[in-house]
Amino acid sequence: MNRSKYLPLTETTYLILIALIEPGHGYRIMQKVEELSDGNVRVAAGTMYGAIENLMKLKWITSVPSSDARRKVYQITDSGMAILKEETNRLRSMVSVADANNL
Repeated sequence: MNRSKYLPLTETTYLILIALIEPGHGYRIMQKVEELSDGNVRVAAGTMYGAIENLMKLKWITSVPSSDARRKVYQITDSGMAILKEETNRLRSMVSVADANNL
């Protein structure tokens, strides 16, 4: 299987896609990324909204209806989930190589 031209994903993009498995607004995504990374990755607001714009262009996330008109809510799309799974498999393969070499 040929690897997607979009891989590898940045750590931030990877975590944002995971965060958006459940719908969320920008601030919630920032919180979730920090939580998923045990505080090792913090996304600033400017970076977050640039990433959201980029992911929307790629059609990896989409805007979904929200009960709060003040906040835009986003969720991962099927194509976003496919790229997330492909990257996860790539990372698992790398970990397997490291494990096989007692690292």
